[in-house]
Amino acid sequence: MAYLKLYRDKLKHNYNYLNKTFKSRGIEWAIVTKILCGHKDYLVEVIQLGIKEVCDSRISNLKKVKEIDESVQTVYIKPPARRSISDIVRYADTSFNTEYETIKLLSNEAVKQHKLHKIIIMIELGDLREGVMGEQVIDFYAAVFKLPNIKITGIGSNLNCLHGVMPSEDKLVQLSLYKQLIEMKFNRKIPWVTGGTSVVFPFILQQRLPEGINHFRIGETLYFGNNLIDNEPVAEMKQGVIKLFTEIIELIEKPKVPIGNMAANPSGVETDVNEDDYGKKSYRAIIDVGLLDISPDFLIPDDHKIEVTNASSDMLILDLGENDNNYKVGDLISFKLKYMGALSLLNSSYIEKIIV
Repeated sequence: MAYLKLYRDKLKHNYNYLNKTFKSRGIEWAIVTKILCGHKDYLVEVIQLGIKEVCDSRISNLKKVKEIDESVQTVYIKPPARRSISDIVRYADTSFNTEYETIKLLSNEAVKQHKLHKIIIMIELGDLREGVMGEQVIDFYAAVFKLPNIKITGIGSNLNCLHGVMPSEDKLVQLSLYKQLIEMKFNRKIPWVTGGTSVVFPFILQQRLPEGINHFRIGETLYFGNNLIDNEPVAEMKQGVIKLFTEIIELIEKPKVPIGNMAANPSGVETDVNEDDYGKKSYRAIIDVGLLDISPDFLIPDDHKIEVTNASSDMLILDLGENDNNYKVGDLISFKLKYMGALSLLNSSYIEKIIV
C-alpha cells in the first residue's frame, strides 16, 4: 500500500528557520495548512511547532484546528460562500473578503453570535484571482467601517496563484501605499499588510522586501524548503518534509512501444509513439498509486534513472531501463513531490499518512 511520510525533524527545522527569519525583521506570520487537507495527526504536528495563527481555505479544517487548540487564531483565506457564513464566524477568527454584501452577512452573523469577526480585505494586484479593484478601495473601506462587529485588521493580496504573475517591489509598495492612504483618509489603524506568501519569501533573503509588508502566510516554503522564484532549494532549509513511498506490484521486461490499433485512453489522451523505440525493450514497473491519487507530472523519483511514463486510474507505470538497481516486486520506490502532488495525495483517503 502506498503511503506518505511526514518527517517531524525536517518540519521543525524549517519552522525554526522561518520563525527566526521573520522575528529578526519584526514580521508576524501564519502557517497555511490547506495542503494537509484536514489530516488531524499532521495538523497536530504543525500546531505543536508553536505557531499562533493558522490559515486554511476549508472551514472544516479550521474547525479541527480549534478542536486541537482553541487558542490558535484561525484565518479563512478565500472569500466566504454565503451558505457558510455561520460556520465561518464560528470557527474562523478572521476571513479574507472582497464582497461588501458578504461582509454585511458576516456582520449580521457576528452580532447574532456575540462575536467580533476580523477581516482582511484583499486587493487586486494583477493576478486576477480574488481582490477589490484599486479604484474601488476607498469607497469599499468606507462602507465596511460602518458595519457592527466587524474589525478590519489588514489589507492583503495574492500573486502567482492563478496566472503566475510574480511579485515585485512595485506591487508590494503599492499594497503598502493603499494601507497608508486608508489610514490617513479614515483615521483608522490597519495593523497588517499581509502581502507575503511563499513566493514573496525570497524577497527577504534578497533584502528586497519593502518595509510596509509586515505579515506573511507561509505554506509551500515550510513543507518543501524551496525558493519559489528560482525554483531552487533554500540553502538553510530541509527539502522532502513530505515524501511518497510506493510498492512495485509488477516488474516485467516489455516492449517500449504499445502493440495494436491505438485510440485515446480513458483519460482522453492519445499516445505519441517514438519510432526510434520500435523493437526495443525495457523493464517496466507498475506501482500501487494512480491518477485517482496524483498526476505523474507532480512526482520526482528519488532514483534519477527511473522515468515515470504513464498512469491509469489506480496504477502508475515506471520505465526502469535495464533495471541496473535490481528492483523486484515488493520493493519500495520513493518520490519527492511537487506542491500540487502532495495536495492531491493528502486529499486521497487511499494513501496512508505516517509521521516519522
